[in-house]
Amino acid sequence: QVQLVESGGGLVQAGGSLRLSCAASGRTFSNYRMGWFRQAPGKEREFVAAITWSGGSTLYADSVKGRFTISRDVAKITFYLQMNSLKPEDTAVYYCAVGSQLTAVVDRYDYWGRGTQVTVSS
Repeated sequence: QVQLVESGGGLVQAGGSLRLSCAASGRTFSNYRMGWFRQAPGKEREFVAAITWSGGSTLYADSVKGRFTISRDVAKITFYLQMNSLKPEDTAVYYCAVGSQLTAVVDRYDYWGRGTQVTVSS
């Protein structure tokens, strides 16, 4: 059974940084793609970033390009989202997900974590 557990969320001032982690377990992920999504109150879940398990390809939402970096640690079966220059509009619950395609489409991801809250104060 696939399990994804996020950690690293919290409260930070605008301009600050946070690093989110997603620990994965339950299967072999070498053929999978890992993604980060977020959902703010009253809004739909939106794509943030994705990476292939090999690390050779990444994909970012325009709103986070140049500020966020997705990465993974194969040995730890964990992937990360380094978030710099945070803005109040980045406030949301952040979810990690696993799917078979490198895509921004929410429905293409098969497994999801429970989320971690990120709050950016102005």
